[in-house]
Amino acid sequence: IAGVIFTSCDTPKQKVENAQNNVTEANNDLDKANQEYQADIDKCRKETAEKITANEENIKELKADRAEVRNDAKDDYDKQIAELEQKDNNMKKKMDDYKPEGKEKWKLFKSDFNKGMDDLGNSIKDLTASNKKHN
Repeated sequence: IAGVIFTSCDTPKQKVENAQNNVTEANNDLDKANQEYQADIDKCRKETAEKITANEENIKELKADRAEVRNDAKDDYDKQIAELEQKDNNMKKKMDDYKPEGKEKWKLFKSDFNKGMDDLGNSIKDLTASNKKHN
């Protein structure tokens, strides 16, 4: 019985080695999670840059279409374009200014940010559609 008890117990050296292995595995897992987190941020920044470029192009087209807007609607049209430009610039600045603060805060930021980008894109589409309808 004593032999079974003795052979089933880890020696202090084995306990240290096991603990070191556990720490190494945990560090590897943490490194992988951090790399995935940073990759998600980088991907989102790239996608945002593409959307902002598309928004800028759409706004340029709206400005070019200004000549086709009725004279009595030009002031309102100009105001709407200026608001869209400001929103686009604000979204770009918001992404540029983002500093990683952890996964949970990133998830909240990303969700809120994507909603803002979708709203902006829809506003641009609505003004484009409205402009085409009135021409």
